[in-house]
Amino acid sequence: MTGNAASPRVRSIQRTALALLVCSGVINYIDRVTLSIGNPLIRQDLGLTIADMGVLLSAFLWAYAFSQLPVGALIDRFGPHKLLSLGLALWSVAQAACGIVVTFGQFIVARVALGIGEAPQFPTGARVVRDWFNVRERGGATGIFNSASTLGSAIAAPLLTGLMLTFGWRWMFIIMGGAGLVVALIWFLLYRDPAEMGLTEEEHQVLTEGDTTGGEKRVTLQQWGQLFRFRTTWGMILGYFGTIYITWLFNSWLPAYLELERHMTILHSGLASAVPATCGIVGAVSGGFTVDYLVRRGVSPINSRKYQFSASLLGMAIFTILAAYAPNAALAIAFISAAIFLGYVSSSTAWAMASVAAPANCTASIGSMQNFGGYIGGALAPTVTGFIVQATGSFVPALLLGAGIGVASAACYFFIIKHPITEAELGMAPGAAYAD
Repeated sequence: MTGNAASPRVRSIQRTALALLVCSGVINYIDRVTLSIGNPLIRQDLGLTIADMGVLLSAFLWAYAFSQLPVGALIDRFGPHKLLSLGLALWSVAQAACGIVVTFGQFIVARVALGIGEAPQFPTGARVVRDWFNVRERGGATGIFNSASTLGSAIAAPLLTGLMLTFGWRWMFIIMGGAGLVVALIWFLLYRDPAEMGLTEEEHQVLTEGDTTGGEKRVTLQQWGQLFRFRTTWGMILGYFGTIYITWLFNSWLPAYLELERHMTILHSGLASAVPATCGIVGAVSGGFTVDYLVRRGVSPINSRKYQFSASLLGMAIFTILAAYAPNAALAIAFISAAIFLGYVSSSTAWAMASVAAPANCTASIGSMQNFGGYIGGALAPTVTGFIVQATGSFVPALLLGAGIGVASAACYFFIIKHPITEAELGMAPGAAYAD
C-alpha cells in the first residue's frame, strides 16, 4: 500500500455521505421506537389490548428482517443513491400514515411498510463506505454511520415525549414522517454513487488500493444466490444473530427490568436507561476505529473484524451474566452499560466486515444477509423474554439465555469465517466444489 491521500473532492463526498447517513440513521431509529413511546395513549384511543400492541411491535421487526434479503441485492444492482432515497420516502410516508390510522389492521399495514422502507438504511451505509473509503479507513467510517442507531435511541424518548405531550400522538408520527421526507430529498439531491461522479484514475486507485476481492460490475441474481454457498456468509449471519438478540433484549425490556427486577421507579428507570445508550454511542464509534488500527498494524482486514467481533460479543455475554447476578441496581446498570458498549463495538465491527468480506458489487448483499440473521434474533428476543419472565417471574433466566446465545454466536463467527469471498470464487460454475 502506498497510502496516497484522497483528493479534496473525494474527502468532501466522504464527509457529506457520512453526515447524511448519520441523519437518516437517527431518524430511522427514532421512527422505529415511536410506537413504544406512544404505547399507552395509542392503546387507550384505539381500544387495543397489550397483546395487540405486541403484534404491532413485532410486525415491524419481522418485516424489517425479511426485507433485508432482497434489499441488499437491489442496492448492489441499482446503487445507494436510488435505493436509500426510495426507502427513506417509503418509511417516512408509512410513519406519517401511523398518525392517521383508525383500525388495528391499518396500523399493522403501516408498521409492515415502515419495516420494508427502513430495510435499506444500514446495507446502504456498508455499500457507501465500500464505495467511498479505502480499506484502511472503512472501520472508522462504519463506526460513525453505525453510531446513528444508538444516538437515535438515546434522543428518541425526550424528543418523542415532547412532541406527543405538545401535539398529541398522531401528530408525533406525522411530524417525524415529514422530517424523514425532508432528509430523503436532501439525500437524493446531494449524494451520488461513484459511477455518477466520473472519478479520475488516480481517485479510483486511491479508493480501491489494497482491496483484493474485486467486483466492479453489477451483481447478478446468480452471484447473489451463490453467496449462501460460502461459510463466510453463514458465519456472519449466525454471529450477528447473537449481537442483535442481546441488544433487542435490552432495547425492549430494560425499563421493565429495572422496574420489576430492580424495583426502580418509572422516572429513575427512564433516566438510568439513558446510561447504557450513551455507552453504546461510544462503542459504535470506537469499534470502527479500532478495526482500522488493527489493519494499520498489519492484521488482515477480515481477521481484524473477526477477532474484534468475537471478543466483543463474548464480552457482551459475560457482562450480561454479571448483570443477571448483580447484588444491586447500580452494579446491574454498570454491567448492562458495559454489555451495550461491547454490543455496539461488535455491531460496528460486523458492518465493517461487510465492506471486506465479498467483492464490492456484493457489499450490500452480504451485509443485508448478515442483518437478516441479526434481526431474526431481534424479532425473537422480545417475545422469548416476555414468555420466560411470565413463566418464571424473573429476568435472570432470560438474561442467561441471551448470554448463552451470545457465546454460541461469537464461536460461530470465530470458527466459521476463514477468508473473504473473492470475485473468482463467485464466478465458479454452479455446483462446483468450494475449498477452504
